[in-house]
Amino acid sequence: MQHFFLRFLLCLLLGGGLTAHTSAQESDAGSAEALSRAIEQAAESGVNVLVVDSSGRLLNAPPEGGPSADHSAPGAMEQPSALMKAQSRVAAFRAELNSRLEALPYSVFEMQYILRQTSPDGRIMTYVEVLGWSVLFLLIGRWLSVEIYGKRFAKKFVVSRIQETPEGYQEKMPFLVFRFLMGIGATIFAMIFAALTSYLIFGASGDPSIEFTVTAIYTAYFLARTVSDLWRMVLSPFLAQYRIPVFSDRDAKRLYIWASLLATYDISSTLFATWVGDFGLNYNVYALVYGVLALVGTVGNLLMVLVNGRAISNAIRAGRPPEDCSWLVRFLAVAWAPVLMVYMVFGWLKLAFDLVLEHEVSIPLMAGSYFVLTTILVVYGAINYVIERYFRRSLAFQAAAEAPSGAQDAAPEAGAAGADTETAQPDSTALEADEEAGEEAALPKIKHPIGTYEDLARRVAGILAFVVGAYSLVIVWNPDASWLKTTAAERVVDVTVILFIGYIVYHLFRIWIDSKIDEEVGDVPEAELGDEGGAGGASRLATLLPLFRGAILAVVLVSIVLILLLELGINVSPLFAGAGVVGLAVGFGSQTLVRDIFSGAFFLIDDAFRKGEYIDIGDVKGTVEKISVRSFQLRHHLGALHTIPFGEIKVLTNYSRDWVMMKLPLRVTYDTDVEKVRKLIKKLGQKLMDDPVVGHTFIQPLKSQGVIEMQDSAMIIRVKFMTKPGDQWIVRKRVYQEIRELFAREGVKFAHREVTVRLAADQEEEVTPKQKEAALGAVQAAIDEDMLEDMGGPGGDDR
Repeated sequence: MQHFFLRFLLCLLLGGGLTAHTSAQESDAGSAEALSRAIEQAAESGVNVLVVDSSGRLLNAPPEGGPSADHSAPGAMEQPSALMKAQSRVAAFRAELNSRLEALPYSVFEMQYILRQTSPDGRIMTYVEVLGWSVLFLLIGRWLSVEIYGKRFAKKFVVSRIQETPEGYQEKMPFLVFRFLMGIGATIFAMIFAALTSYLIFGASGDPSIEFTVTAIYTAYFLARTVSDLWRMVLSPFLAQYRIPVFSDRDAKRLYIWASLLATYDISSTLFATWVGDFGLNYNVYALVYGVLALVGTVGNLLMVLVNGRAISNAIRAGRPPEDCSWLVRFLAVAWAPVLMVYMVFGWLKLAFDLVLEHEVSIPLMAGSYFVLTTILVVYGAINYVIERYFRRSLAFQAAAEAPSGAQDAAPEAGAAGADTETAQPDSTALEADEEAGEEAALPKIKHPIGTYEDLARRVAGILAFVVGAYSLVIVWNPDASWLKTTAAERVVDVTVILFIGYIVYHLFRIWIDSKIDEEVGDVPEAELGDEGGAGGASRLATLLPLFRGAILAVVLVSIVLILLLELGINVSPLFAGAGVVGLAVGFGSQTLVRDIFSGAFFLIDDAFRKGEYIDIGDVKGTVEKISVRSFQLRHHLGALHTIPFGEIKVLTNYSRDWVMMKLPLRVTYDTDVEKVRKLIKKLGQKLMDDPVVGHTFIQPLKSQGVIEMQDSAMIIRVKFMTKPGDQWIVRKRVYQEIRELFAREGVKFAHREVTVRLAADQEEEVTPKQKEAALGAVQAAIDEDMLEDMGGPGGDDR
């Protein structure tokens, strides 16, 4: 504003002087002196002065390459580099440290003088006596708080809340918080006892210095006991069932002792240094005391990390071996110790620099860091408690709503189960089927680590706790943090918020779709590995939802990316135009791809097949295992995996819809009573319909179709039955076993394959080796022909 006013005044003076009607010779000496003073004042204020005449010609232009040009050249080099600044700061630190060390003896004398002047009786030992008596009364109060407050009052409330096996944050956090509050009560009890005892013995001091000293001692005791109780709540060293981090009893107790002792020392040393500084003592003594005490605390913290490092790394991995953890968890479990140790050393060095150079020291870095860590742990536990309580209550309401219908359905099922238990005993076939099902275990299903809304809420809570902790550390390091208000920092914050919201939205959609898929496929029994297929598949919604999931998640990701680009100031309109051109090029150049995609869409719209169904497309057959946009995969019952584009399908046969008719040929001798066999098969069919193992799978009972073919050595009698898709194979095993046992009891004989070789009458006694070989060849050819006819004939099945 001053520069602007000077420029305005100068312009008025120059304008008045240059536009005057008279010439320079006619102007008076007063005007020239006024103009000269204005120019000098402007030059002293750093304002460049330009003098122009009425024609606009510059009167005071500096010569080219003159002093003004030389003056601007070194201006760019006036600012020192970062290295130069660091070297200057180190030199200033060394010089200031030497100066303070040289003045230390005089500072000690000055401190003694101040302490004697502020002491009520002129003795320095008065403060030591106050410290000793206060500590003694507090220790006695601590002992009485354990014996009276703890054992006679708080114990009955705490012990009555202890559970044998508490589960989760919902059952652990209330007890831990309650015990922490009871510990605060014990601390207050001890402080009240110590204060009353001191008052009754010594009375009110009335001296400000003594009162300030006692206040510092009591504050240190309260903070130390509170932090110790807080670590006890986090580690639970004496009640393993309430311990949330994964520590053994030995490791938890050791870490609790280390953390409590170091917290007590750090708090006491910080308050003692504060007492020295606020008491008005010499600054050299304050800086020396504070620096030495902080150095001892830093060494103690480094030792704590070294002693408890392995246990803490195991807790970060949640007790799991490294190979079972993600790369991020493995990195944190390894990197936390060296990073923390470097941070501790750097924190002390920064404190030493600030003390020696007499910079403002607001919060010690280590104290602030411990406070941030403890706050994160407590807040994270509280958030998890709220999350767990909310989802447990939701599950309880859902279970209560489903209980009436479930009870009604359970009654008839229980009655039927009891009847089956009393009237039917499973035979060896059922036991064998169960054993085979147990031996052929299904492949493990890989689940997403964020599989439920509760998992997502816990992950979000962890991210928020990390962000809050990082921001708190920034504030501890730099309380001003003026760079957070810059445009770049605000843009980074906006981008981070967009990514965080997009992360939540993406997983919300994914969890919702996955839950719907699980609901659709939850009741579909999984087929055994290596069985012959044909079982019923999943529902139509369960087949289409995975495709919709990919499309929806792609839309969410694209939307997040576009929002980020807009936030960064990038024009996205050309991207849409380019995407249209690329899509048109792909449409013309990849006609096969387009055909596969459209063919698959119409196949799925027509509901030609679903996931889990057994289909035959001519060249290959198998169970539909995966469906994508342009192809699908078939798993053959022998293990082969086929990938088929939709556009290659000409004819599709589905073996898993509605029902399956199974026809079995039986070879019997020519002397078999066909009518007797028909009646026996009919009775067997009725028996199998009532069977507790396979009876429910029948749609039509087992029945005989009579003789369907006459061969050289046997009659072919065919039986048939209808079952649900996929059940025909186990029923076929049972039917074959029952027919074999039935025919053995009733005297019905199976016909074996026979080939009759007739020789001429004159050759019956003498058979040459060539004739024997010819006869064996004829027999083998006949057997092969019969086998091919059986495989391709009626009732056969080549699967």
